[in-house]
Amino acid sequence: MTPVHRLGRALAFPDPEDSEPDGLLAVGGDLEPERLLLAYSLGIFPWYGEGLPILWHSPDPRTVLPLDALHVSRSLRKVLRRGDYEVRLDTAFARVIERCASISRPEGEGTWITAEMRDAYERLHALGYAHSAEAWADGRLVGGLYGVSLGNVFFGESMFADRPDASKVAFVTLARQLQAWAFDWIDCQVHTEHLARFGARSWPRRRFLAALGRALARPTRVGRWHLDLAEDRP
Repeated sequence: MTPVHRLGRALAFPDPEDSEPDGLLAVGGDLEPERLLLAYSLGIFPWYGEGLPILWHSPDPRTVLPLDALHVSRSLRKVLRRGDYEVRLDTAFARVIERCASISRPEGEGTWITAEMRDAYERLHALGYAHSAEAWADGRLVGGLYGVSLGNVFFGESMFADRPDASKVAFVTLARQLQAWAFDWIDCQVHTEHLARFGARSWPRRRFLAALGRALARPTRVGRWHLDLAEDRP
């Protein structure tokens, strides 16, 4: 078994291929913007809970949603056509990440978004690298998701919904906008049945890293995002 690497003050990571079978690669370091951006560029992300040191992961296989494979169910297409929710980008990032952190989930997901993590991603948002997609109804934020973007890839982190299908509408709208901006895929990190229903699939880490290298050769869309596609697609 490959030993888990302990990070020091140097801005560096071990080779992602050195991860343990469960994807754990390294321990320690910090969540400063420079380290986070380097991690994502190498296919590495932080994932840990309260009371634990920072844990860095690079799972194999990696769950990815190619945007040309996006599947929208018939029932969700009806919700989109009805216009139950208004979708906005980057208007309530802090509230989205706060709701993702606090929502109660049977699987235990969400508890890993510590106060330290929230602060770190809010800094990335202020720098124009982290983004939120939000579903609004009657002037209230009722669902959404957030993640990080580098090159032409979006690294999804977490989502929440306070009303039926709210996060799904935000996710599909964001996916369609990314496709319009010539993004090729969304990094979903690990498999869930929820993501699989949208068309997400598993890639060997080696394939993921090769595709990531190509994606990073494209310019990064830094700054606040706005929707600029037609909202009447079926």
